Amino acid sequence: MKRPFYMILFLVLQCNSALLWAQTEPEEIKLDTDQFQEFFYESLLQKGIENYDKAIVALDKADKFKPNNATVNYELGKNYLALKDYKNAYNYFENAAKIDPKNKWFWVGMYDVTYETKNFDQGIAVINKLIEFDNKYKEDLASLYMATKQLEKALVLIQELDDTYGKSDRRELFKSQILSNGKFQNVEIKNLVSLIEKYPSEEANYISLIFLYSKNNEEVKAFDIVKKLEKAIPNSEWAQVTLFKNYLDANNGPKAISAMNTVLASSKIDSKIKHRILNEFLIFSEKNPQYSSDLEKAVGYFDNDKSVEVRVEIGKYFHSKKQFDKAIKYYEKSISDKSEESVQTNFLLLQALSENKQFDVVVKKAVVMVETFPTQPQFYYYAGMAYNQLKEFKKAKDLLEMGMDYVVENKELEINFNIQLGEAYSGLGDSKKKELFFSKANQLLKEKK
Repeated sequence: MKRPFYMILFLVLQCNSALLWAQTEPEEIKLDTDQFQEFFYESLLQKGIENYDKAIVALDKADKFKPNNATVNYELGKNYLALKDYKNAYNYFENAAKIDPKNKWFWVGMYDVTYETKNFDQGIAVINKLIEFDNKYKEDLASLYMATKQLEKALVLIQELDDTYGKSDRRELFKSQILSNGKFQNVEIKNLVSLIEKYPSEEANYISLIFLYSKNNEEVKAFDIVKKLEKAIPNSEWAQVTLFKNYLDANNGPKAISAMNTVLASSKIDSKIKHRILNEFLIFSEKNPQYSSDLEKAVGYFDNDKSVEVRVEIGKYFHSKKQFDKAIKYYEKSISDKSEESVQTNFLLLQALSENKQFDVVVKKAVVMVETFPTQPQFYYYAGMAYNQLKEFKKAKDLLEMGMDYVVENKELEINFNIQLGEAYSGLGDSKKKELFFSKANQLLKEKK
């Protein structure tokens, strides 16, 4: 049965009246908005003058008018962070991110808290979210992997970043730290071998692999990579390493010297490779003495090398070959280049001078060393021995007796002192003391055996 029209109109009017009563007055809506803005702007003003507590109070009041507002939560997070209340700061940043997960800055706020609190594990979770906004945050992720000792993940990520953005000093430092741990070196070696196959014209990959092999004392493998580099990039300074070896094998001195000088002057080439090249040229120049001046020039490239006393090592080489004149020259040059006297080098120099029977020079140098290092018995020994050879037995005896007091737990040196004292007393005509000291020397020899 149809209702009359007036009945329908009555029902409609009744419904509209109920709806109107259920809604908020427009004036009340405007008032709430005004109050929210008033409290929100008050919070910004207080934050600007570093009244963070008052800013938080204003934001709490604003929150009552607009609950679950992402911006209010974000501002609360920033103020709590400024107060170093890290727990509340993180919670409010997290609330903001839950309300609006697509706003990058809410996640940045959470990351700032993890950075301040050094909560690196939590930081990794947040930074992975930030990477969705910007891949450059992977730089931070690499740092976090280093901080949490996740070195394998760090190494993989560093390689990815190197491929994408090119190398950076910080990542190279990270890689160096990782590769100081031997177990990761094989991973990097495989990676570099793959990169060389993929990018044969990229010199840096060859150099990194050569460095790793050199560091592990795998010099044969290092030189194999140098050969590959020479074929792939003939104008590379590293290619001169292979060419140097080829020229030596062909007995082509001038070209070998040219290649060697290029290598030794290079700042790119590892010092172990340079030392090996110098050693090979040392042997070559001994067989071909016309190049001895080129050897001296080559040694000059190592003057600032603190890792190895190159001149001393070459002196030792000639010393072992009984080429004392050459040994003396390198020892003396090493000593003259230093601001401080080297005790060990002076011992070697005095020994070479003695072997070369330059006893007058030995006396002069040894006496100076006694004055400079009065507790080093070896200098007394060389001075006394040289005086004996020069027939100045009284001076020999005096110095040897003084030096004997400094001989401690060195039987070989003690034997030599007794022999020289026996010689000195023999020269002075005191046969009784001569026999005494020779006897002591013989006794010590028996004990040594």
